[in-house]
Amino acid sequence: MKDKIILRVVARLLIPFILMYAFYIQLHGEYSPGGGFQAGVIFAAAFILYALIYGLDKTMKVIPLEALRVLSAIGVFTYVAVGLVTLVMGGEFLNYSVLLPNSVEGQKMGIMLIELGVGITVFAVMLLIFYVFAQRKE
Repeated sequence: MKDKIILRVVARLLIPFILMYAFYIQLHGEYSPGGGFQAGVIFAAAFILYALIYGLDKTMKVIPLEALRVLSAIGVFTYVAVGLVTLVMGGEFLNYSVLLPNSVEGQKMGIMLIELGVGITVFAVMLLIFYVFAQRKE
């Protein structure tokens, strides 16, 4: 416990900033480089850092395996649902301009929803992969 005190303090200071940066990348992905994939990986990296410092068991209490499975499905469902809504509204699959009366605003909303779905899925799958490898016994 004492040998990890510096790592624990540094992680406790860094993790909130890593999470905030991931949210920034997620929200500004439509205007600048970045988006759902990058934000999902950064968000997962914060939890992987937590697991490396505090242990896998504590991390799995914070975000259980089943929650990650549900999140990965929700992300994919969000992506597909946006595409199906655009079809129902008379456009092509993922033609966001039909989502709102103003096509530019529809494009913005569609991109944000798609990037949110991608971010959730990437975060959940990256953490699931980490969990699988971390639990592996030699």
